[in-house]
Amino acid sequence: MSSFALSWSELATLTDFNPDRVNGPTNAQSTLRLFGQPESAVRVTLYRDHHAWCPYCQKVWLWLEEKQIPYRIAKVTMFCYGEKETWYKRKVPSGMLPALELDGRIITESDDILLALESTFGPLMHSLLDRTVLPLRRLERELFRAWCGWLCYPSRSPQQDQQGRTAFQAVVDRVEAALASTPGPYFLECFGVTDVIFTPYVERMNASLFYYKGYSLREINPRLSDWFEAMESRETYRGTQSDFHTHAHDLPPQMGGCYANTDPQTAVCQARVDQGPWFGLPDVTYPEPPTARQEALQRVLRHKDTLIRLNPLEAEVFDPALRAALTTLITGQVCPPPAGSDRGLRYLRDRISVPRDMSIYAAKHLREALEATAQLAGDRQGPAISMRDRRDQDPARFASATAC
Repeated sequence: MSSFALSWSELATLTDFNPDRVNGPTNAQSTLRLFGQPESAVRVTLYRDHHAWCPYCQKVWLWLEEKQIPYRIAKVTMFCYGEKETWYKRKVPSGMLPALELDGRIITESDDILLALESTFGPLMHSLLDRTVLPLRRLERELFRAWCGWLCYPSRSPQQDQQGRTAFQAVVDRVEAALASTPGPYFLECFGVTDVIFTPYVERMNASLFYYKGYSLREINPRLSDWFEAMESRETYRGTQSDFHTHAHDLPPQMGGCYANTDPQTAVCQARVDQGPWFGLPDVTYPEPPTARQEALQRVLRHKDTLIRLNPLEAEVFDPALRAALTTLITGQVCPPPAGSDRGLRYLRDRISVPRDMSIYAAKHLREALEATAQLAGDRQGPAISMRDRRDQDPARFASATAC
């Protein structure tokens, strides 16, 4: 059954998604977190990137959320998608992210930040310096190096690529053994700082190796699968968690390049991540929240004027096309867009960022609605995403938008 695109005012009546960003679940759009305490209790400001792409920012962010330390968030531009803010360079001359201001003192380097937080607020189950944590920290670094060795250097032959996979899997097997040595799904007897340390890059390994190597970390390794599932039971992690599409395209500029192999399975995986279907990818397994579609609609409505202004299509074409996609998103009805709008719809499809813009399931629904609507108009793709930088995501381009 086909329908006409709803108006912006009609669409606005179909969502009441309005999370509590101050005291509610972890949310990437928050700028203040109080956890039920008065604002006078805030002693910490976390400086992290606008996009929630920085792995070291995620580590500190997750620690603060788990400990429920009241804090403010100030967002800063990463080098790969824009110019660093002048005010931040005055505060942190190196421009490094993350940085933390604790009782007026600036601290950089994520491990130094965590040590300072431990000293002030107590450890997250175990200290970074605990004798049970130190060998696991070293293992995490070994895993990181093996991942980089496979992902970030071009292979001259399938045999060389296989060597990279073998070296990576050897370290993963040790990670599996470490997880198997505990009674539960976490790295030690219960959730703690070790899991926070592993989270950012293991999440990125899961996404990047699926996309560039056709290797599913989560599906091949049962203990890591259990660990991911346990992490996703925590609303703190769900609020910081990204998806395959976001990481596959945000990592190359950060890592200096990510190189695909020639395995046919890799091409299949890339098509799934880029063009769908997005449901069923091994990036998330927790049950979909009932508010996912409403969340996606609310986030687009909030920024619709900027999204229309920055789209490669003219507003008179993209505006009704976007309303058609959102009508499909929220009603499930087929809604034909204007002719020639496929390119603009897919441009937006490719630039939804999780969790900067919305949570994983909301993004999946929005991407599917945009793609289904684009297919009614044609098969043209939007401008390609650069592998060298992400200046298409420069926060300055959104400066006239309303606050997140």
